[in-house]
Formats: sequence, C-alpha cells, structure tokens
Amino acid sequence: MMSAVVATHPYIEALLKGHEMPRGGISWLDERRAQALERANALTVPTTRDEEWRFTDITPLTKLRFRPARATPQLAISDLSRFLAPEATVHLTFVDGVFAPELSANAGLPYGTVVTSFAAALHTHGAVIEQHLARHAGFEKELFAALNTCHLRDGAFVWVARNRKCPTPVQILFVSTQQETVAYPRILVVAEAGAECTLIEDHAGLGDEAYFSDAVTEVAVGEGACVRHVRVQRDARAAFHIATCAVALAKDARYASHAVTLGARISRHNLNVTQQGEGSEVRMDGLALISGRQLADTHTLMDHACPNGRSRQLHKCIVGGAAHAVFNGKIVVRPGAQLTDSAQESRNLLLSGKAQVDTKPQLEIFADDVKCSHGATVGQLDQEQVFYLRSRGLSPNRARNLLTYAFGAEVIDRIPVPSLIEQLGEMVLARTQVVGDA
Repeated sequence: MMSAVVATHPYIEALLKGHEMPRGGISWLDERRAQALERANALTVPTTRDEEWRFTDITPLTKLRFRPARATPQLAISDLSRFLAPEATVHLTFVDGVFAPELSANAGLPYGTVVTSFAAALHTHGAVIEQHLARHAGFEKELFAALNTCHLRDGAFVWVARNRKCPTPVQILFVSTQQETVAYPRILVVAEAGAECTLIEDHAGLGDEAYFSDAVTEVAVGEGACVRHVRVQRDARAAFHIATCAVALAKDARYASHAVTLGARISRHNLNVTQQGEGSEVRMDGLALISGRQLADTHTLMDHACPNGRSRQLHKCIVGGAAHAVFNGKIVVRPGAQLTDSAQESRNLLLSGKAQVDTKPQLEIFADDVKCSHGATVGQLDQEQVFYLRSRGLSPNRARNLLTYAFGAEVIDRIPVPSLIEQLGEMVLARTQVVGDA
C-alpha cells in the first residue's frame, strides 16, 4: 500500500515520493518504520536559523532531487580492493545501499559471533534486533535519522555474544556508484557483556558524481564489553553525506571512536555517546581534512548520566582552499554523575587565507564532584617550526607539508588497524601536497 505523503517541505516530499511499506513484514519493525515515516512527514529541513545547524547550510543538498538506486552495477572484488583492510577477513559490502553478498566475506567466524545482513539476522536474532534497532538513534526530532529509518530495508548486523571476542576486525563497506541517487546505510552493533570487537565503517565513492548518503549506526556496548569503532568517510567530492552514530554504554563498558572525514561536498557527522552504566570509558578521536569548497561538520555529545565515567576527546581539522570545517562538542554531566572525569580538545589548522573553522566546545555540568575541561585552538603553521625544518635543508613547501602531515598523523596513528594507518597516512600526505591551494 502506498503511503500518503503530506510532508512539511517539498524536499522531504520528494525523498518520500513513492515510499511503500513492506508487505507481510515483521510487526514491530513495520511499526517503527511507520513511526519514522510519520516523523519524517512532520519534521522540517534544518536551516542556518536552527542553532544546531547555524554554521552548516545544506541548501545545495535540497536543490537536488535524488532517486533510489534502481539497479546496482556488477562490480568485481578487484574494484573494491583499495578500500578493503587486509586485517578484516570478515566484511560486508553494500553497493548503492543494496547488500552485495558476492562482494562480502562473512564465513568462518567462531560460535558466538555473527556478521550478516538484517534480512538474514531477523530470522536468527530477531529478539536482539528488536531490543536495539531504532532505540538508540532517536528519530523523533532528527529528520535524517527518521528518513533513514522509514526507508530501512536492509543493513549490517554485528553481534558478539557474552565474553566472546571477534577474532578479526569487521569491515562494513558502503560504496556509491550512481549519480543523483540516495542510499540509507544502516549498521547495528551489539556487544554483549564482556564481549570485544573492532568495527571499520567505510563510506566510499567510485566516481565523482553527486549522490546522497543518509547513514545511521547504532552501537550497544554491554557490561564490561569493548568496542573499537573506526569510521572513514571518503565519498566523492561532489557527494552529500549526513550521518548519525548513537552509542549506549553499560556498566564498565569501553568505547573508542576514530573518525576520519575526507570526502563529500557537504558532510555532517553526529556522534552521540550515552553512559548508561557506572564506570564506562570513552575515547573519541576525529580528523577532518578538507579543501576546495568542502564543508565538514562534526557534532558530538558525551552524555555522562552515571557516576565514575571517563572520557577523552581530540578533534582536529585541517582546512585548505575556501573550505569550511565545523566542530561542536558537548559534554553533559547529569545530576548524580559524580566522579566524572572528562576532557575535550579541538585543534584546527588553517592552510589558506580563505579557509574557515567554527569550533564550539561546550560543558554542561549538573554534579559537583567532577573533573572536566575543554579547549580549542585555531591557527596556521608555526613559522618557527617551518624555519627550523628549512634550516635542516627542507624546501619551504616540503617543510609545510611535513608539519601538516604530522598534525593529522596524531589522530591516525591511534587507529587500531595497521593497514588503515598506512593507507590513511599516505592519503593525508598526498592531500597535504595540494590542500592549501585546492
């Protein structure tokens, strides 16, 4: 049955045009899709008049009309080899939002570890999915999370049982190939109590065309469990990418995020981490390397809702050309969350006179026995350091490139996947050769 579309904005109406609910589906899933569709119809497209979007104008996105991919191209694994991490012997590939089993490898995992598509997992782990899917990434007030949820057909499901360890990093690769299409990547990761896993979430484009990726990732980390999450966004330079990642932490849970933003004309990454149990530990690292007329916006929320939580965050931006980077990092310490220890640092490097950074670290503290700090710096390369390297025989350009690379390498070197450190390091080094003038 075709859903009635009474959207509040022509752009939303265009995205929902022809939207059809699945027939004979699972009742709870159909209900969540329907709720998300209702919210998508009711919400408006964010503008710079909205406080959370005041530095990010997505008008260029709303001027384009994207369509769902009708048919996916036939790709070979060799077409994707440059994206795949050798350590990740288990990987799932989605092409233009559609699961591609022939380009995936998820066999040979030990008992207690499942990496598969939603379509397969709903038959074997339906109760786990029902408990977590669309429960952490709220869509009541977030338009793009609502659009993703109402269009939800398939996605990636990673489940690690109690006290089990996934023996290999798991890579989820979302590849876009078609011009003027929209895809809705979705990931659900559930690490039960005492479990451990490393996730690589990778968004890439095979061409230079404009397309739209609206992604949602949910991560539930059980008591004493550990999840390491590497996120790489290397979409086409003409693409648009808006993503939400919501993380829920139980008692003594550990979560580490390593996010690298390289692509897209306009990108937005919302990372919301909620401490739901006492004693959790969080590490959030981010790097945005942009040039030309790119706009990269990162919004993070560290919500300390229980005592004895610890978090550390470092976000860096390297901005060249006429590009614009935005960082808004909020730390909330709720009443009763005593002995919280939280620190945040935003460091930004401008490589040209037209480059721009807006950074806004925030602290909201409602408990009295805490240790919290934040800081932000925006500047250009240290000329004394440039002079020192030149005195050691380096050319001016070589000295500037080396210092720029070192600035970004601090974040990349913490990624827990050696091949990605090498690959991203080479990409940053190559980009720093031209990023200042691009």
